[in-house]
Amino acid sequence: MFIWLASYPKSGNTLVRSMLAAYFFSNDGEYNFDLIKNIKQFPVNALFQRMGIDIQDEEEVIKNYIKVQASFNKKNSVQFLKTHSYLFNINNHAFTDLNNSLGVVYIVRDPRNVVNSLANHMGSSSEKSADILINSFKFGNIFSDQIAEQTRLYLGTWSGNYNSWKSFKSGGRYLLIKYEDLIKDRDFTFRKILKFIYKLQGTKFEINQKKFQKTIETTDFERMKRLEKKEGFFEAKTHDETGKKIPFFNLGPKNDWRKLLEPKIKEKIENSFKKEMKELGYL
Repeated sequence: MFIWLASYPKSGNTLVRSMLAAYFFSNDGEYNFDLIKNIKQFPVNALFQRMGIDIQDEEEVIKNYIKVQASFNKKNSVQFLKTHSYLFNINNHAFTDLNNSLGVVYIVRDPRNVVNSLANHMGSSSEKSADILINSFKFGNIFSDQIAEQTRLYLGTWSGNYNSWKSFKSGGRYLLIKYEDLIKDRDFTFRKILKFIYKLQGTKFEINQKKFQKTIETTDFERMKRLEKKEGFFEAKTHDETGKKIPFFNLGPKNDWRKLLEPKIKEKIENSFKKEMKELGYL
């Protein structure tokens, strides 16, 4: 069964995946970039092609989301799946269902900081980035250079993405994690995520303290930034104009909209997402 790690892009999904990968897929909690490959992205072209689905036929792809999930769902073990998609229902075709999903960890970040992070990642202006958050977007995957991942992605708006996953709240299948809490108190927040995962599994909550501590240490932002500089990171994008890799780990916790975001874009974001930002304590 899948536990979804869902978020709008550039909201901390990579940090959560890195921590879970180090804790669940290593012997000692020591993180390296290969470990994150244990947590797959959905949707990806390869999964649909493997089942003979024409990836050029948008309607056919949407119609087969659940069928494809069922094809690699290991019912007796927990799998993590990353997605930036909103939890849609398009023409009565749902993104997922409870036969395949145990629950969701939804990661959210102040949208004023998402704007700057997304602009850097795409090599674009903050104005263009803000428009993506505010308008409902679907496009080929702009978040990776990997050919296998050039899947059409249904982001929705920033608020629509956030609100859609709340439907998992019924039955206690939803955990909201704020990126800001991951930065301020990683120990407490990661423990909260692990507790939720164990609860969904129906297993007793026990922590390997040594592994837990090593996970916290080795997924520190500055360490991952140094690691990317040394080895490269496969999720980093290439700039369309310069042909150079755009650093994936750019500012992280130092990304502060108060210093970096133009006032008119700040106001645009706050006016568009006032309800959700108040609800999350961002306003």
